Amino acid sequence: MPRYLVDANLPRWFSQWNSPDYVHQHDIDATLHDALIWEHARKHDLTIITKDSDFSSRILISSPPPKVIHIRLGNMDMRSFHAAIAKCWPDVLAMNETHKLVVVHTDRIEGVR
Repeated sequence: MPRYLVDANLPRWFSQWNSPDYVHQHDIDATLHDALIWEHARKHDLTIITKDSDFSSRILISSPPPKVIHIRLGNMDMRSFHAAIAKCWPDVLAMNETHKLVVVHTDRIEGVR
């Protein structure tokens, strides 16, 4: 059963998220708008992985579920993106266990409880 919902603004085919723990928005419905993505994640107790700041803003005034992992790496080529995520992902997942929001930057990971 999935634990993470990968938003449509992130790569669909990405080895880091290639396991039953992850479902991509395209596999649910590529046309869902943010409110329906949020509701689906809430209903299924998923963490939303996104580049969209709207989800970060919403979780700051809400209680989980869902939780949010906000990826803020800026513009970079896909190889650099994959390398950056692969390097920090174990720490991101660990922080996600105790925080409702995890923000991934190029030089640090921040969390909000």
